[in-house]
Amino acid sequence: MAICSVPVLWLLLYHFGFELLIVLIPFAVVAILAYRIHLDRLAAKTSEISEASRIHLATVEALATAIDARDQVGAGHVRRTQIYAVGLGHLLGLSERDISALRTGSLLHDIGKLAIPDHILNKPESLTPAELEKTKIHPLVGASILEKVGFSYPVVPTVKYHHERWDGAGYPEGLSGNDIPLTARILSVADAFDTIRGARPYRPARDREQARQIVQAEAGSRFDPAIVNTLIRNLATLEEGIIAAGLSYPDSAAAQQPEVYPFVEQIKLAHREVFSLYELAREFSSSADLNDALKLFAGKIREFVPFDTCVVYLLDPNGRQASAKYVEGLAAEMLSHRRIKVGQGATGFSLKSREIVQNVDPDLDFSYCQVELAGQYSTMAAIPLIADEELIGAITLYSQNLKEYGEEHIRLLETISRIAADAIGKSLKHDEATTHALTDPMTGLPNARSLQAHFEKEVGRASRGGTSFQLLMLDLDGFKAVNDSFGHKVGDEMLREIAKVIRGQLRDYDFLARYGGDEFVAIIPETEPNDVLDLCERIETAVQAFRLPVDEVSFAVVGVSLGASGYPKNGESFDQMIVAADKEMYQRKISRKRFPLTNRAAEPPKPSILTDTTRNANAREELLRDNLIVELDETHVLTSSSIN
Repeated sequence: MAICSVPVLWLLLYHFGFELLIVLIPFAVVAILAYRIHLDRLAAKTSEISEASRIHLATVEALATAIDARDQVGAGHVRRTQIYAVGLGHLLGLSERDISALRTGSLLHDIGKLAIPDHILNKPESLTPAELEKTKIHPLVGASILEKVGFSYPVVPTVKYHHERWDGAGYPEGLSGNDIPLTARILSVADAFDTIRGARPYRPARDREQARQIVQAEAGSRFDPAIVNTLIRNLATLEEGIIAAGLSYPDSAAAQQPEVYPFVEQIKLAHREVFSLYELAREFSSSADLNDALKLFAGKIREFVPFDTCVVYLLDPNGRQASAKYVEGLAAEMLSHRRIKVGQGATGFSLKSREIVQNVDPDLDFSYCQVELAGQYSTMAAIPLIADEELIGAITLYSQNLKEYGEEHIRLLETISRIAADAIGKSLKHDEATTHALTDPMTGLPNARSLQAHFEKEVGRASRGGTSFQLLMLDLDGFKAVNDSFGHKVGDEMLREIAKVIRGQLRDYDFLARYGGDEFVAIIPETEPNDVLDLCERIETAVQAFRLPVDEVSFAVVGVSLGASGYPKNGESFDQMIVAADKEMYQRKISRKRFPLTNRAAEPPKPSILTDTTRNANAREELLRDNLIVELDETHVLTSSSIN
């Protein structure tokens, strides 16, 4: 064009002279300047568009990273998915428009998970059918969000259909085969492969070969087989892009520490806290056992607050002391039996004031006991446990490495403790109710219900070991006379004291229960009939020797009759054993009336009971040799100061 314009210019100059040149020069200069201005503006606009595009993509990536952080997914998932998807798009010859859809859709494919509760997203166990159905809404929610943006390339269908399956069994619409948009099929494979390679709350990460096998196995059912084949053939090349971006998997030889944004960790921590508190409340609600509740409590504390030793103290019923009911960490055995007075030491002060004590000298807690732990810890924190406005205990953390517990530590400790205190309070009430249900309130011994449960355990143990055990029925003699003469208050006290007397004659692993009224039942494991002779004599002697002071000048005594039955000789069920022992006892009570000693019982009660003791002892010895029955003369109940 420039060559053609030269002859024209000479022709014009020839006809019009140089005057025309003078006229044209200003126009030419203006045109050149205008063109240069246009080029500058075009470059500026291009730069502006490029910067806007960069900001747009960076915003999308940041948003996607934040969404992944909420899902507790490791840093890099969306970026790796993007590299796989865009790489596959190029290999399959997609247009630049579809490549752009993959580039953006990969970053935003899980934006719909904002509509799924955290406790489902981060659940470590398998989802229930209802929970699984809830997760299936996220492609539709994501597509609805992205429709508002107005992308000029097909991002919305890419995101909406990336959970459809090649065989038509996917969601949200059950599309199959080529009816699923190609970009969605590519994203499905890319997302699945990277998800398998990474760790999730419900499973550990899989290595490269395992991920490859899983994806290949589902080609033709879940995934487009052509896309899977392209991925497998070009996996090494695609992974080079992953490595170049600094997003290698932890098990890769080229593994690098991915860039971690501070906001990612903060989002992950915030949602982990929410999920942990939800889990804590859920697990506490399903556990009524106190020990399980305390163990769970300490475990959740460890997730958020560092410590070397954790001690959970619970108040005694009198409210003046607290006992260590659960200890975790260093010196656990030493501290497991620790008791502190309310107001004593740092923890005692927390109990007394109902206030948090933090970053004080831990030796304040060890100056009264466990002094060998003094100087072992650098800082501590104690928080009172309050349930329904009632103080039930405190939790104390000791650290050897921290200089101090920060405000965030205390906030988390306080939050978890508040939830735990309610659960611990309920566990204490449950234990109290259970104890009352299985314990005789008068004597503190196990009751008939507890006796039957223990009998079943003993039967199981004896059956497995091929051993036997004895059941003793003990009936107090003269107890009615105590009630009639001194009143039921003294009678109740007599029951409590006699229970202690009998318990004192048994071994630690023997079982004694109050069966009802003035009857007691003992289960003596791994014992033959002849072995209980000495035990019966000791019990009879101890009961006969006991005197309950009534006032300054008088006291009351009772006797005891015993009958025994052996398992399995005399029965295999609880009722059979009780009937056998009871029958033996009462048969001897009746036959005993033939003895002269017993005949004397019909006479009016006398002030003294300690007469004819030799005959009493001889008769008792004869009964012991006979059928393990001991019966005291029921006139031997009331005594006065004349008895020494």
